[in-house]
Amino acid sequence: MNVPWEEVQLFLAIAEARSVTAAARRLQITQPTASRRLSQLESLLGERLFVRSVEGVALTPFAERMLEPARRMAEWAGEVDRAAARTESAPRGVVRITAPPGVAFELVAPFAAWLRGVLPDVTLDVVSSVQYVDLVRREADLALRISDSGGQKELVTVASLAHGVGVFGSPAYARSLPKSPRLTDIAWIGWAPPLDHLSPNPELAKLVPGFRPIFASDDFLVQLRAAEAGIGAIFLGRARHRFSASSLVELDVDFGNLKRSLHLVCAKRALDIPRVRAVADLLARELEKASEPPRSGTPSRRRT
Repeated sequence: MNVPWEEVQLFLAIAEARSVTAAARRLQITQPTASRRLSQLESLLGERLFVRSVEGVALTPFAERMLEPARRMAEWAGEVDRAAARTESAPRGVVRITAPPGVAFELVAPFAAWLRGVLPDVTLDVVSSVQYVDLVRREADLALRISDSGGQKELVTVASLAHGVGVFGSPAYARSLPKSPRLTDIAWIGWAPPLDHLSPNPELAKLVPGFRPIFASDDFLVQLRAAEAGIGAIFLGRARHRFSASSLVELDVDFGNLKRSLHLVCAKRALDIPRVRAVADLLARELEKASEPPRSGTPSRRRT
């Protein structure tokens, strides 16, 4: 029996997303197409792969046995892609980068515009998401993450940036607050379900009794727009780089020494691909040159 790789990809996407719809979105196909192909795969195998319910799908015992070989197959497929790409003589083609929405908006998008003048034959394909993207399978070439490679032998951390976190709001909102406001004086902007487990919601829940955002969204850019509109304040990184730009100002709020990190991560062998290496080196240089403005007792224009 020959199971085509495309169908293994479909099985793996559904198994990891626990949803046919989410898997279809990830593979950039329609939900009916994914359902049809899944039915065809189950007919080919002579076994059911998933039990469907209103919550999504669950793997059958047969599918559980298929899962790990499918994951290894995905890793080797990524390795085949990288081996083929290493034959390039110069940086040329598409580099796929994954980053959290805020980082993609503020750093990667303007970096891409600048990159056109440096590497005109290279274009960026950006996956803006808080979801995990597997670099070993080559779901992306580079990742900007808040966690590093974590000791995974297939991955390498190319560069890192550690920085503080500040509270930011619009100039009008800053003027509406008392001098040196307390945490309880702030109207907070945060994450809405199903992403309310993400920072800064947990930190604020510990610091602010009965914490509840004045405005919440599952989209960071919507949160940022709400802050610019003057609804309330938002936690943002204090590091600044050449592409930094914002109308928000930092508020003089004492919430402790909250730190974050940003790491540029890559599959080790992907760095042998000229276009990936070139983009990784340029992004690493931007992270290394980034700095953090000194804290002051008065609001200052935010540059990150």
